[in-house]
Amino acid sequence: MLTLVIADKNLSSWSLRPWILLHHLGLPFQEVRLPLDTPQFRAEIGRWSPTGRVPVLLDGDLRVWDSIAICEYASELAGGAGWPTDPALRAIARAISAEMHSGFAALRGTWSMQAASRGLQVPLTPQGRADVERIDAIWSDCRRRHGQRGPWLFGERYCIADAMYAPVVLRFMTYGPALSAPARGYLENALADPHLQEWIRGAEHEVAVEGRPLEHP
Repeated sequence: MLTLVIADKNLSSWSLRPWILLHHLGLPFQEVRLPLDTPQFRAEIGRWSPTGRVPVLLDGDLRVWDSIAICEYASELAGGAGWPTDPALRAIARAISAEMHSGFAALRGTWSMQAASRGLQVPLTPQGRADVERIDAIWSDCRRRHGQRGPWLFGERYCIADAMYAPVVLRFMTYGPALSAPARGYLENALADPHLQEWIRGAEHEVAVEGRPLEHP
């Protein structure tokens, strides 16, 4: 069985991406969670990850790190199901996934992922507001083009692009930016996803029962 090593569900946006994709692809896996900034993390991470970071996926002797690389590998295990089948759509899905992977630094830096929190009021810089507007444009364009085929960014099937933007869905849930109608519709659908709801419950458990912090610096 695959093993996915992750960090806190309340805080770790990078961990969420492969975790939710593996669930949507129907690939069974064992979850190993190492809480951030703890003696447990420092003592155990070297056993799992060659980089000393999470997430990392183990498949036998193979170790795959970095969230998008893990997602690509999971897609291959699922016969390519992580991407749209049409080559043009697949190219766009890869482009917006890469944009998420490498960009939106102002948004990330100001609105940390806190999956157990609601209604936080943290002002964005102009650069952060531009990031929100760009994400709104991406979601809205995808929904206008593919909404007739299903609820996800590229239609009926959940894909890597949806997984890459899942932490943004949680950030928007927490901080509540104004969004256009198409983007708001995508947000509401993504928040209703049973797998994302499971992740949120895990985050709430960390905060309420384990006493984990609400914010990671």
